[in-house]
Amino acid sequence: MSTRPDNDSHTQDRLNPVVFYGSVIGIVIFSVWAMVATDQANAIINALLGWISNTFGWYYFLTVVIYLAFVIFLGVSRFGKIRLGPEHARPDFNIFSWSAMLFSAGIGIGVIFFALAEPLTQFYTAPDAPVDQVAAARHAMQITFLHWGLSGWGIYTLVGMSLAFFSYRHNLPLTISSALYPIFGKKIYGPIGHAVDIAAVLGTVFGIAASLGIGVIQLNYGLDYMFGITESAWTQTVLVLLIVLFATISAVTGVEKGIRRLSEFNILLAIALLLFVLFAGKTIFLLNALVMNVGDYLSGFISMSFDTYAFDRPTDWLNAWTLFFWAWWIAWGPFVGLFLARISRGRTIRTFVAGTLTLPIAFMMIWMSILGNSALDMAINGASDFGQQVMDTPPAGIYLFLQAYPFPVVTTIAVSILAIVFFVTSGDSGALVLSNFTSILKDVNSDAPIWMRILWSAVIGILTLALLLAGGLSTLQSAVVITGLPFSIVLFFMIAGLYKALKVEAFKEDSHRLSLSGSLSGRMSTGGGRDRSYNWQSRLKRAMSFPNREQARRFLKETGLPAMEAVRDELVQQGVDVEIKEGSQNDDDYLSFYVDLGNEQNFAYQIWTQPFSTPSFAMRTPRSSGRYYRLEVYLLEGSQGYDLMGYTKEQVINDILDQYERHLQFLHLNRVEPGSINMPDSPEQPAG
Repeated sequence: MSTRPDNDSHTQDRLNPVVFYGSVIGIVIFSVWAMVATDQANAIINALLGWISNTFGWYYFLTVVIYLAFVIFLGVSRFGKIRLGPEHARPDFNIFSWSAMLFSAGIGIGVIFFALAEPLTQFYTAPDAPVDQVAAARHAMQITFLHWGLSGWGIYTLVGMSLAFFSYRHNLPLTISSALYPIFGKKIYGPIGHAVDIAAVLGTVFGIAASLGIGVIQLNYGLDYMFGITESAWTQTVLVLLIVLFATISAVTGVEKGIRRLSEFNILLAIALLLFVLFAGKTIFLLNALVMNVGDYLSGFISMSFDTYAFDRPTDWLNAWTLFFWAWWIAWGPFVGLFLARISRGRTIRTFVAGTLTLPIAFMMIWMSILGNSALDMAINGASDFGQQVMDTPPAGIYLFLQAYPFPVVTTIAVSILAIVFFVTSGDSGALVLSNFTSILKDVNSDAPIWMRILWSAVIGILTLALLLAGGLSTLQSAVVITGLPFSIVLFFMIAGLYKALKVEAFKEDSHRLSLSGSLSGRMSTGGGRDRSYNWQSRLKRAMSFPNREQARRFLKETGLPAMEAVRDELVQQGVDVEIKEGSQNDDDYLSFYVDLGNEQNFAYQIWTQPFSTPSFAMRTPRSSGRYYRLEVYLLEGSQGYDLMGYTKEQVINDILDQYERHLQFLHLNRVEPGSINMPDSPEQPAG
């Protein structure tokens, strides 16, 4: 429910031409360059990657820690109870569906590709690795957990929380530039915002294409390994087309159906595979190792997070692993962050932070630990050829590993299905995110048109295929890492903007507390109250009243509207511009009282009819329909949670004045704060 009616109902979802065409031009230029001048592109991009690594390695280490510390601070602070949406909003997805989509979008195919390759590679080649094999195995898992743990998800949490807050709380577009509103104001609708959004789109589409490219190579290897289907450009072309087709179908069906169902299926299949490895392998050893790995990771987290290897710098290893992962997480921030925002409307900041920093990471730890320690145990106990093969050919790792377990044909088919679904969930969520990035949506709660999702699915597929055929996948991966540097700066602007906006929310809460005594006196209705005709019997009658829609409409017309008109007439005499509107939207009726306060945040007070099921204890009349109506008050931040039905005209006037005085108190607190900002106060669409 919005604090204002839909004044632009004729407006349709449409393309954002600057962001869309700017992104497409960038994609075409890069793709043509990579295909036509592959050697030159590789040389230039690798040189740039090396320069960034040598010059800004310390910066990546530091920024990742700062991002994580900031989101944890918000989660445990007073800001944690603020909702990512209006106050009356509640989560759209249950905890299982939400967790499944967090995992599938935020980790994806990487957990199959790296689950064995990274622990074994770190076991053999990590800097400062102990000579003792057992200690080296523990060290390898510690590094693996670092690369896949809290640090990366701190980035996703920051971006997702920022986008959800500004879009669902303030009805700004669901784009990266909206998070910069407190810094740049309405300039985000100009070149500054367009540049940020184009950069986010480019990083997203290249990141998804790189991930799909890795996945296609691995899947092609698996098909060759299982069925003798040769690794070739033709095979990879067919795989890309099939994956894009399924991703398009899923994206068209939307988050609630396609993406949600695929994510749930994927998490269940992954759990089944984990349980198989756990119980078919050395169960007690793997459980002990899991607990040990978690302890090693948590106890060494601080020192590992700041270990830049300053005295004996292993440049090649850092470029291939830690710096690569930090830049990769940052570059994927826009994609995963926007998707997290899209599925997290209605959750509080505290639950969002707690969920994103525990649920997918807990699964990742279990997955990496069970598979990784199983592989390390094989390598330590004589299977050295296996370890070397996995290091040399990472896509082969999971297939070679499963040959040592019962039912290898069944498990390798299951892994292939898991990989395919991971590809599809990355592709469909990517198409959805890119469509929202490049569209101007009438309602931030909705998604871009279907044709846009189909278009972006095709773009992702074409780019992936073109770069695979041109041999430019490594170039693409390096380009994605390079995009992490400029976007890391954008993240600091997002931190500043989010903190400033949350301070405004704190001022609103403080203004409510400071003006509470006046509000209580205004609502008193007995004893020394302002409306002596309203006695305790009337109060009890009101509490047990469950009016139908006609009675609710009558209240709006006979009590709500006259009360608003009385306040308006008085304010107009004092030179204040006031607007009253009435109407209906989505079968709900409303009255809107809007005060123009010039350059400061305007005041909006609305009364909306809200239908609910009539309780069983209520007295029913012949006209009862099983539903009754509350008349709830909505301000800019959403529903205030109380019902005006049964109030007298005088009491409604007092309630309007209570909220108006509270708003003036908020403006005072915001005005005297250095660097204060005014957030948008005229959302055009219902917020819940």
